[in-house]
Parts: sequence; C-alpha cells; structure tokens
Amino acid sequence: MTPANLPQKLSVLFDHDGSADDFLSLLLLLTMDAVDLQGICITPADCYAEQAVETTWKLLQLTQRPAIPVSVGDCHGVNAFPAAWRAKPRILNALPALLNLDPAPTPLDARPSAVFLRDALAQATQPVTLLLTGPCTNLVQALDLDPSIAGNIARVVWMGGAVDVEGNVRTYNHDGSAEWNVFWDPAAAARLLAYQLPLTLIPLDVTNTVPVSKAFLQSLARHMAHPWANLAGQFWATTVDTIPAYEYTYFMWDVLATSYLAIPEAFRLERVELRVVASGPSAGRTQRQPGCEQWVQVATQVDQAAFYAYVLQQFTQSAPAASSLEASAGGV
Repeated sequence: MTPANLPQKLSVLFDHDGSADDFLSLLLLLTMDAVDLQGICITPADCYAEQAVETTWKLLQLTQRPAIPVSVGDCHGVNAFPAAWRAKPRILNALPALLNLDPAPTPLDARPSAVFLRDALAQATQPVTLLLTGPCTNLVQALDLDPSIAGNIARVVWMGGAVDVEGNVRTYNHDGSAEWNVFWDPAAAARLLAYQLPLTLIPLDVTNTVPVSKAFLQSLARHMAHPWANLAGQFWATTVDTIPAYEYTYFMWDVLATSYLAIPEAFRLERVELRVVASGPSAGRTQRQPGCEQWVQVATQVDQAAFYAYVLQQFTQSAPAASSLEASAGGV
C-alpha cells in the first residue's frame, strides 16, 4: 500500500472532565494509530481545572505529543460534582510516572474551550468526530456561537445518560434517574439533542457491563514492563476506594466510550427518539420519547471479551524508547 492510498485517519477532538477514567481514555486515544487527535478540551466538572491541565500535559509529554493544543472550558455546572470527587484526581500527578515531568506551560491555549471548538471545527478540512467523556457544555456553547460548525461534525460520541437503567445520581432532591455527565448541565444536554447531530450515546446501560475487575487488573499487572500498562495500572489503582468504599464499583465508563472509535463492531446500537429532562427532580434523565424526532444511536450491548482484549492490547503495545521516557521524567 502506497502513502497515496493509505486509509485516512479519523480526525478527533476530545473533551474530558479530568477524572482518572478520563485520563485512561486519553492514554488509550493516544495509542490509536488510526486517530489524528486535533485538540483537547477540559470541562471543569469531575475535577479542578488546574490539576486536569497538569495531568493532560504530562500525558502528552509521555506520549511525545506536546504539540496537541489544550484548552479549558469557561463553564459551570448547574449541579456540581461533590468537592471530594473533584479533588480525587490530584493524586494522579503525584504518581511516580508523572511526578517529575515538566509542569504545564501557562496558558496552553488562552481560548475558552467553546471558542477553541468553534474555531477548530470552522477550520476543519474534513469532518471531525467529537469524543465527550464529561458533560457536553463546551460543545453546546460552541454550537451556540456558530451553528454552522455542525456541518463539519462527522459524529459525536458521548459517554452519558441512562436510558433503560437506573441513573447514578444520588442527591436529596433527585429521583435517581439521571447519569452524572448529563445531570451536571441538563439544559445543555437537552439543547445538544435539539441540534440533531449524528450522536452516539454510550450510556450506563452498557458501561454497567464492564467493571474494572480485579481479574482485569491482574492481567494488566502481568505486563508492568510496558510503560502504558504500568501507568494505566497506577491510574486504575487510585479508583479502588471509589464511593462506596466498601465495595468495588468502578466501571470503564469513559474507556468504553473511547474504544467505540476503534472497535465499533463490538457494540450493538439502537436508534432511539430521546429527550433530556432539563429541570426538576428528574433533571438530566435521558428517556425514550416517541414522536420527539430527536434521533440518537444508543449503545445497548458490547462484546465484553473483545473490549477487554482490545484495551489490554493497546496498553501493552510498544511505546517510546525507555530513554525518551526517562529523559522527559527527569531520569538519568
């Protein structure tokens, strides 16, 4: 195969909200040879922005991709994540693999993420896939600034929602029907569906089938000589005491959504008319609504074995030379 007829890479813009799962998604995305990562946006939702910027930048250094632009959203959730959850990812920058890497330059990109996304999509020379592993607010704000950029969006893949299963929001004034990425800004989620973009939702219905099991972590641990397996294992180890701390409940929410870009054949999708409840005790609920004409592709099943095998394969593949990694980490 000659360079002239090599398959075109998938142009991707990635918007995450700074939890351990988001950074595992970023690391996975950076291992995908068929993906051309055009930029990264950070929604200050399940994180504090400063820490999320730092970890993002360090992962770009480790993977020798420092030229990828990074911006931070100027947005605030209607329903903020608990402060303890937002502070938890701070531990990632203290892990041995990241601790001695250079701090992030200030600013990485001075534009708020909505402006960055508007500009990136307006200037795109081919349709762009948007991968969202946090709330959708940055994208909705970008569309509000310039609705014409929708024409340059190939697809939005969003880890969000709970269609036919219970949600994961537990607050005193909510009925428990919503998933957190939608609940953070339910009005923005309702507006996203109203834009009627080609949207693939990876909801709790399917992410609840792929826990971060001890068996998987043991498989990963057998490959600790591989830099990405080592780092991924460290990241997942920080999630073991996730609320509730007395049982192991962490799922591969964002990692599953990210894997859809590479192995869509492992997923079963259903085309659904969907609406988002924008306010009240069911705020953020994603529910079937026949006749609303807001069509969404919803992932309902995944081949679990194929998914776990793919993630393990990606994190155990070759990485930059050890000397390069040591140099970027200040090694001798």
